[in-house]
Amino acid sequence: MSSSTLSLLLERAEAERDAAAQGLHAASAQAQAARTQHGELTGYRQDYQQRWTQTFTRATTMDIVGCYNSFGQRLDQAVDTQGHVATHADQRQHRAREALRQAELRVAALRQLIARREAEAAKADQRREQRTADEFAARAHLRRTADI
Repeated sequence: MSSSTLSLLLERAEAERDAAAQGLHAASAQAQAARTQHGELTGYRQDYQQRWTQTFTRATTMDIVGCYNSFGQRLDQAVDTQGHVATHADQRQHRAREALRQAELRVAALRQLIARREAEAAKADQRREQRTADEFAARAHLRRTADI
């Protein structure tokens, strides 16, 4: 591969890495928001249960108990659903982190390949210059010996 092709591949890999980093940032923010919301819902459910436990120590009607149970069930469902949302968001964050790691590995591998190719090219140039210098010195020596 030519150096321009490798440079193009490196640019593309860096762009993919940058996109993966942005994806990880977004996934992290979503996961944090989902965990926060799950925590808030869980806290609200606990507060709700405590308030109603205190209310039940006083006389209350069956209609109110039914409303409490109905809302409590919906609240439990919301907490469970948000728990699943948070779990899925954490999984997306993990996949995004892995995608970023893979993209960073590709960039590093391409940089190593480019560096190795540049070193090989420099070494070949050095050998070529040395050969040219040796040939020039040999011709100069031949001319000097021929002149003597």
